[in-house]
Amino acid sequence: MEPKIRKMAMVFNQVRMEDEDALDIAFWLNQAPEERLKTVVSLRESYFTWLNGSFPEKMERVITRRKL
Repeated sequence: MEPKIRKMAMVFNQVRMEDEDALDIAFWLNQAPEERLKTVVSLRESYFTWLNGSFPEKMERVITRRKL
């Protein structure tokens, strides 16, 4: 039996914990607003489906502002 040949190189970036938040913020600020909103909607749907087994038909409208 021949050994498996890896088709993709293993790549990683080592990031210090104190730099992680700044990198996350920089990444999301470089994304289009439509892409950010699409990701938030997807995360909400995934979370509520995981938590309750299904996505609710109605949700309470809550807005929280966070200063970056």
